[in-house]
Amino acid sequence: MAEPNVKIYVEDINPDGDKTILFLHGWPGDHTLFEYQFNELPKRGYRCIGIDTRGFGMSDKPWHGYDYNRLADDVKAVVDVLKLRDFTLAGHSTGGAMAIRYMSRHNGYGVSKLVLIAAAAPSLVKRPDFEHGVDEEVVLNIIRGTYSDRPRMLRDFGNRFFFQHTSEAFSDWFFQIGLKAASWATAAVANTWLKEVLFSDLEKIEVPTLIIQGIHDKIVPYCLSEAQNKAIKNSRLVQFKYSGHGTFYDEKDNFNKVLMEFVEE
Repeated sequence: MAEPNVKIYVEDINPDGDKTILFLHGWPGDHTLFEYQFNELPKRGYRCIGIDTRGFGMSDKPWHGYDYNRLADDVKAVVDVLKLRDFTLAGHSTGGAMAIRYMSRHNGYGVSKLVLIAAAAPSLVKRPDFEHGVDEEVVLNIIRGTYSDRPRMLRDFGNRFFFQHTSEAFSDWFFQIGLKAASWATAAVANTWLKEVLFSDLEKIEVPTLIIQGIHDKIVPYCLSEAQNKAIKNSRLVQFKYSGHGTFYDEKDNFNKVLMEFVEE
């Protein structure tokens, strides 16, 4: 229970594992996007925890609460209930933005290492003082599409998500994950991209940080990862040369290898 009447769904795989990784998925997915990590990492002794962001997957879908502060507080609620300590926090896309806000708002409580995967930060959209994001109109089109023809919007988004070829069946699976979200949550998080920035949050991160980004990413521009690497003191950026936005599937074997090596360092 993250707040009264709002339950957050958590998948806790191999809870007896030696090292814990808490995964935060991107928009408009849920924890099942990390299926190809959950298949392999527990075999190597890892405890893998996946959260469904409020409004998405199997979590409750309230009308309010889609700003980064509230989403970070939801993560803190899970950390508290599971009594997590000395864990790696891994966030993809909007989940990366949530992870960054968690690190600043909750002083990185319990986190020993941070992994940012194509994180939508410090700002997904271009601003007068930041030229590296996407045009605001891209996000406005997503919001309009959500309200007018959400299945079409999701299908178009999915077609730009991966760089490697995916089967039609896989594409349908990815599409169905997006459909599980509430339409109002889908739009509300997109509005958060327009309203919020994470520049000062990045500067507060103290833990070792791994930044993973596909060079063919059509969702989150590669230059955002460079801005993160510049702002976070103890960070390193790893390029994935055959990946788009979904590095965890485009190059899943390499992704798992790089992630485990970082956790073991």
